[in-house]
Amino acid sequence: MNRRTFLRSTAALGATLPLASRLTAQAPGAAPAAATPAVPAAARAPRSHRKGFMLGTLNSETAKKLPLLEKFRLLREAGFAGVEVPSALDQREVLAARDATGLEIPSVVISTHWARPLSDANPSVRAVGLEGLRQGLRDANVYGAKSVLLVPAVVTKEVGYAEAYQRSTAEISKALPLAESLGVTIAIENVWNRFLLSPLEAVAYVDSFKSPLVRWHFDVGNVVTQAWPEQWIRTLGSRIVQVHVKEFSRKLRDQKGPFVGFQVDLLEGDSDWPETMAAFDAVGYTGWIIAEQWRPPDLTDASWLAHLSGKLDQINAS
Repeated sequence: MNRRTFLRSTAALGATLPLASRLTAQAPGAAPAAATPAVPAAARAPRSHRKGFMLGTLNSETAKKLPLLEKFRLLREAGFAGVEVPSALDQREVLAARDATGLEIPSVVISTHWARPLSDANPSVRAVGLEGLRQGLRDANVYGAKSVLLVPAVVTKEVGYAEAYQRSTAEISKALPLAESLGVTIAIENVWNRFLLSPLEAVAYVDSFKSPLVRWHFDVGNVVTQAWPEQWIRTLGSRIVQVHVKEFSRKLRDQKGPFVGFQVDLLEGDSDWPETMAAFDAVGYTGWIIAEQWRPPDLTDASWLAHLSGKLDQINAS
């Protein structure tokens, strides 16, 4: 694609986005985007966020050998109320573990979105990714989950930004009838996939579907390297349906490389949890806070989960 063709294609793409979405990031009834000072904990009502855990991060060599039920029991004993599971597990095993422990399943992670992205140039690859999304929606419905977490596209040297936008929106639209029939939300996550790099663009992308069942799964730590979480939160507003709790250190990033920035304990990086939680308060978010956090290498599964659960309590109270 030459420069002139690219400019024409991106101009046409921009014209398809709702003008109101491109000009304003506020959903109806959302709080203004202006900064809202954090209210001291003693002066506000306790937050109702429930603590969840992303099952895929319980991946020590010991944990890998545990049956699903035992993993759920570890989470329950550590004080978690819910667990986010990957799609395409044995539904009967998941339901048995859920019912035996009382853990809820608020969210399902689509298992195909990295290996078989909806932005791939090959229609056969996109078809596998689309079926993966549909399977996740069916799983979520069976488990009683509110949403599925979807990485919508991956921009690469071979897959351009405009192509990723067009292909992913087309494929997600094909899954929307199933999402609507099941009442399960497709929640787009901000990750390091070189796509939807600003909150204004995230708003335009979500709003382009014109459906309340396409919303946002906001990952706090993933935006810290290039932005401030509270700004994203106030811009996305009521579009946020789920939250990942993750820490990031700009100092470690600068000293040792981008991904090393995640190797820091909660409350010891640059996520600024008082400001971040104040922003969630301002936009009316009262849902789950789901941990997807780096694990120190010297802790056992049980001690790490207990430590992480306590950190979430501190964040909730910040």
